[in-house]
Order: sequence, then C-alpha cells, then structure tokens
Amino acid sequence: MTALFTDKVKITVQAGNGGDGMNSFKSFKGFANGGPDGGDGGKGGDVYIVGDKDRNDLVEFRFGSRFRAGDGERGGTNNCFGKGGADVEIFVPLGTLVRDAETGKILCDVYSDGERKMLARGGNGGKGNVRFTTARRHAPHFAQKGQKTQPHTLILELKVIADVGIVGFPNVGKSTLLSKISAAKPKIANYHFTTLSPNLGVVKYYDRSFVAADIPGLIEGAAGGAGLGHDFLRHIERTRMLVHVVDISGMEGRDPCEDFRRINEELREYSQTLADRPQIVALNKCDVYGAREKVEQFRAQWPTLRIYPIAAVTGEGVRELIEGIWQILDTLPPAEPIPADEFAYDLPDVNEFFIDKDEEEAVWYVTGGLVDMLERNVVLSDPDSMAYFQKVLKDKGVIAELRKRGVQEDDTVVVGGVEFTFKD
Repeated sequence: MTALFTDKVKITVQAGNGGDGMNSFKSFKGFANGGPDGGDGGKGGDVYIVGDKDRNDLVEFRFGSRFRAGDGERGGTNNCFGKGGADVEIFVPLGTLVRDAETGKILCDVYSDGERKMLARGGNGGKGNVRFTTARRHAPHFAQKGQKTQPHTLILELKVIADVGIVGFPNVGKSTLLSKISAAKPKIANYHFTTLSPNLGVVKYYDRSFVAADIPGLIEGAAGGAGLGHDFLRHIERTRMLVHVVDISGMEGRDPCEDFRRINEELREYSQTLADRPQIVALNKCDVYGAREKVEQFRAQWPTLRIYPIAAVTGEGVRELIEGIWQILDTLPPAEPIPADEFAYDLPDVNEFFIDKDEEEAVWYVTGGLVDMLERNVVLSDPDSMAYFQKVLKDKGVIAELRKRGVQEDDTVVVGGVEFTFKD
C-alpha cells in the first residue's frame, strides 16, 4: 500500500507562560520579619520552526498537531530567579510555508537547512516583591504574576523547492525521464497515477547541477481542485521553469496536441504567473512506430516552442534536453523564499484597552493588554496595590473614556476580575 503523502496540515502552537514573581520576606533566627526577598519568575519558553533537509513531507503532523513550550518557574526566596521554560522546536521540510490560520498572513517561509524562525514568544516572568520597594513602601506584600500566552492555529503548506518542474498528463513518462537524468528512483509502472507525491532529483551536468521535480500527473479540472489538482499544482509554484512532457506516440488513443493545450489551460487557470513561466516541451516515446511523423505535426502547431524529441526509456535525446534546460536556467534569476507579511504573535500592548457595555445588565467591561497587565500586578488585599490600580486607570485614560461613553454614578464596572461601583 502506498504511503499517503501529506503536504498541508493545521497545527496549534502556544508559547510558555511566564512564571509568577515570589512574595516573600527574609526570616532567620532572632529576626522573623526581615525585608522583602522575593525573586522574579522565569520567562516562558518560545516556539520555533526549523528547516530540515532530511524531511520530505508533513505526515508526522497528522498525528501530533499541538506544540506547547514550557512555562517559566515561579521566583524563589532570597532574590532567586525562577528557571525559564523550555523552548520547543518544530522540524519541517524545506519549502514549508507557515500561515496564520485566522488571517491567512504568511509568518515565514522555511527555505534553508537549519533555518530557525520564532513563531510564538514566551511570556515574561513576573517581578518579585523586592522589585516594588520604594522610599515610602519598604515592605510590599505583593508580587507580579507572569505573562500568560494564548494558543495560535497555523497552517503548514509544503511547496517543493526545485529549479525545474516536470509536468504533463498521467503515464506520459515523467518519472522515467527523472530517473534517466538524475539519481532519483521514483516508482514507475504502466498505469495512471503511479506517482502520488512529488519526486525530487539532482541533475548533474559536468560541474553544474539543478534540482528537478516530477509532479504527479494532472487531469482536466485540476486547477478547480479536481482529483488532487491543488495539492499537486502548489509544488510547481516555486520552480524557475517547466519541462512539459507529452506522449507523442498517441498509443493510448490520446491527441498529443490536445493534451499539451489542456495542461497549459489548467496552469493558466490556476495561476497566470505559473502559465507564463519559461517552458520547453519533451515529446516522449519517440521510439514508438509512427511517432516521428507526429513530432513534425506538433512542431507545425507550435513553431516558436523549444521542442525536444526524446525516448526516456532508452535515453535517446535526453542529453540534448538537459542542455536545453541549462540554456534557459542560465538566463533566469535564482529562486527566492516567499516574503513574510508584517505579522507576529506579539504579547498584548500594555497601553491598549477596550470598553464594552452590556445594555441588559448595565455593566461596563474594560478589557485589553492594559487589563492583562493590571491583573498581573494588582493584589486586592493590599492597599498600596489597589492605590496603584486606581492610579493606572486614571493615568491611562480609562476613567475619562468611561465618562465619555456615558457611565453613570453607581454603574458597575468590571476591569479584568475586579468589579467595582463607579463613583465620580
């Protein structure tokens, strides 16, 4: 049974939470209530994606699609910092494009072996109570909580990295051609859809080389998703040029000219950029009786195309085809990774807040990064901490915005987990 090739998966990643700061005081024999000595919490671990040239597909993510970095440890006594959380590395094949599932924006394109990109940053550790001492506050009885992180859903999409894409209908000899021009050993048999995944081969020509990809045979309607069209077409989006293999013998009752026209229509429907890519034609199975006459008929239909009659099984014409490929590759710029969008999973902006009102209950809700920060910093049982809470609401414009939005005396206002009655 043929293993299922997987080139598009959905995963969930979450960076580690920051560790809480420690609220503690020195205590030793004869001096039970010393000064504060609570240390900071450790930073949460980050999530990275790493390129690995030895991986070929994304099949492993079909069975394990959740990745979470380690949380930072809580701060210790005697001003000791908590240990940072362990990072997580996700290894993927080269050519993996990473998108945010919600927005569709590109986070990164993993293009090189060992390339390491951060997907999610761990939360900062909370400050210990020793950090909150001031000239007026010598014994703070509160510490800061660590920053919390949120899970994010990502789409991993593999687009094969190759200089040359070999395309054509099923069973026209694409895999046989790749086996002749490179050391690749694709599965070859005389029936349709033998190739169920892209095969890559390095083609050496004197002291030079290029990478060729045998793309599984397309069918009519592939650009609209028929068969496995979209899954296969994405793998030739990176190629610098195309080699279009046509069965010129017509031994299966097909019209070579019509096959060539239909495949190009599929390419054009999927992507005009792909259709405009430089293309040469390999007329295969020229060793079959009567094929030579059909080569001339094909040339008459497309007199401006670069056409190479070959017999992939015997190797006839293959050397001339490789030379023709190099002539075009020499004129083309090198392939480059797809640029990332301006997008990252940053921690919340500590100055940002939002105000919403529940009209039925007449309750105002304040949310946002500012509220997240206050939840980390405020200890309700500590008067100094509550004074800080009220001062921040005023200084950051929350109180002014509530007045502007129409808050009334004795209305209920909820800030994070704190509920209070508004007094003007």
